[in-house]
Amino acid sequence: MDEKDVRKKLKDAKRIVIKIGSSSLTHPDTGAINFSKMEKLVRSLCDLKNQGKDVALVSSGAIAVGRRALNMKTKPDTVCVMQACASIGQARLMTAYQRLFAEYGQTIGQILMTKYTVTNPSSRENAVNTFEELFRMDIIPVVNENDTISTYEIHFGDNDSLSALVSAITGADLLILLSDIDGLYTDDPRRNEDAIFISFVSKIGEDLERMAKEDTGSNVGTGGMKAKINAAKIATSSGTDMVIANGEDLENIERIIKGEKTGTLFEGKKDEKFRIEDYIEETMDGRIENTKRKFS
Repeated sequence: MDEKDVRKKLKDAKRIVIKIGSSSLTHPDTGAINFSKMEKLVRSLCDLKNQGKDVALVSSGAIAVGRRALNMKTKPDTVCVMQACASIGQARLMTAYQRLFAEYGQTIGQILMTKYTVTNPSSRENAVNTFEELFRMDIIPVVNENDTISTYEIHFGDNDSLSALVSAITGADLLILLSDIDGLYTDDPRRNEDAIFISFVSKIGEDLERMAKEDTGSNVGTGGMKAKINAAKIATSSGTDMVIANGEDLENIERIIKGEKTGTLFEGKKDEKFRIEDYIEETMDGRIENTKRKFS
């Protein structure tokens, strides 16, 4: 299918996972929660729910919000401090979400995951059953990695890969990654004015992976373009279409659902040989070990 046809079918997506990053949820100067943007996000998700769609939100921000509560000006440099920040921030973040969703009469449920939720067959089945029951009850799951007991989100890449795993195990039709850039470029557009925007990716090849960068320009997020390419590999191999779009303008969610040319679209092509647990063990664990050494 060409880009026009793939975008056109997005409006028929029945199950949608939306991931929003830390930098899209907080004020850049203070690190405090941006309630205006959070309210717009909640309204958009409730509107999708009112259209009869299943919606799941994967939300970053726990560590950033915890840092703000502790008046920390820079990112923590030890895992235990990050986990403490997450413990404080997760409670504050969920309280904010509950209040905002309640204004629209929408009930939410919290799901905290670790990599073992996905790699362990029994845990994965339990997670799938929980998601399905929440969807059946018209509840929006709000998902985050269980940062207080696991270090995986620190290595996951600001929940990009986590959102792709959620999409895979729930059989989502569409994954939207809301980031601090418009989509995928041939280079970092903040550093190279000649970088070319890529609106459509039908297949992730070696050239695309080489273009991805490990770093991120944000002081609050942890996910660079490399994490988003990894997320795209998980999502598309599981048959889920994925779009990277700018979270600064939350109306992008509606534009994507309408099939408008917004962000970078990765076409989902289910690979019957793809196994999530193998991908985690072979690809992500190596990145985790490298990051562990960084914080040791």
